[in-house]
Amino acid sequence: MKGLLLTASLAALTSATLAQERLETGSQKPMPNEWIDKQTGHKVVKLSRLPGSNASFYFHNNPFVGNKMIFYNTSDSTKREIFTVDLNTLQTEQITHFGKRIGGEIVDNKRGDVYYQVKDSVFSINIDDKKPKLRYVFPKNFKASISTLNADGTILAGKYSDGGREQEILRRYPEKSQYFNRIFDAKIPNTLFTVNLKTGELKDIHKENTWLGHIQFSPTDPNLLMFCHEGPWHKVDRMWTIDVSTGLIKKMHTRTMDMEIAGHEFFSPDGQTIWFDHQKPRSQKFYLTGTDVKTGKERSYELTRNEWSIHFNISKDQKLFAGDGGDAGQVAKAEDGMWIYLFRPEVDRFVSERLVNMKAHGYKLEPNIHFSPDGKWVIFRANFEGTSQVYAVEIEKAK
Repeated sequence: MKGLLLTASLAALTSATLAQERLETGSQKPMPNEWIDKQTGHKVVKLSRLPGSNASFYFHNNPFVGNKMIFYNTSDSTKREIFTVDLNTLQTEQITHFGKRIGGEIVDNKRGDVYYQVKDSVFSINIDDKKPKLRYVFPKNFKASISTLNADGTILAGKYSDGGREQEILRRYPEKSQYFNRIFDAKIPNTLFTVNLKTGELKDIHKENTWLGHIQFSPTDPNLLMFCHEGPWHKVDRMWTIDVSTGLIKKMHTRTMDMEIAGHEFFSPDGQTIWFDHQKPRSQKFYLTGTDVKTGKERSYELTRNEWSIHFNISKDQKLFAGDGGDAGQVAKAEDGMWIYLFRPEVDRFVSERLVNMKAHGYKLEPNIHFSPDGKWVIFRANFEGTSQVYAVEIEKAK
């Protein structure tokens, strides 16, 4: 049946014995290509079967075109190329052959184009014809990177900071614990910009003397761009939108108590809601909250400390949520939070189900969960085999 991901093909690709093998996830290096998680009873499938390290996209960047998922392969420290994996057959195909480390996690899902950047040049490549196209070259000394593509595939957006001061802080203090407060305290001018792919116009649309980031176009409204005020979450009202056609700016959430935090925001598939990790106060009470983009009305689902996750995501039909958990060093300080979670909303809280035991995973690599397009699998990355790889866990329990 066209559109049915993974299930039928895996039955044909793997033996019955292997498919029923129950193992503690991460207990072997390497793990088999598929196994049943001993603690949860859910089947896990390795999607990235290429040499080297493999990485799926950041949680709010949609990596799917039809039944194919785009991901990165790094064969050595100097190269990072784009591949696809067919979620029906698990066949992988190399899309780029640039021979260098390329950047960008932008997919035009309607047209099958993948955007990436090499130094000052922005390219797109179609996953079918695999012919790279030069789409834009930034002016000399304009040090910027693209972040997102709008819903009709006509406008790219990103941000740049003045004077190279932000890059210098990152160079001198590469760990997040070192650079995070330093960049925030520096109050470096940041500018949001757009690139019109039809006309080639480069346009500054918003400037502030603060650190901006997490730039995302709405999946449905081609003019609506979300951005955030980066920095310590308890010091910022983080989430904002701007209409790129009018310049109208709106704040999406206002903190109401001391040490309240909100962040890791993402759009719902229909573009009507912005969801975010919400703690009132920080590290005490945990919620996933959604703000209606038009009305500002909010609804929240409560979680326990152990259920809190670095990132959350939502299924295409918006009936299920997932989280990637966290270790004891994260903001929740959870004693037993190292799991891939499935969440079912019930009234004002989530009812959770553990999908994958992540005890052998090092959370410095964030798992960044995605729902498969058919809603039957949760896709994540992990390093419990020793290198970064991409996996899918079946939402239905193995039989």
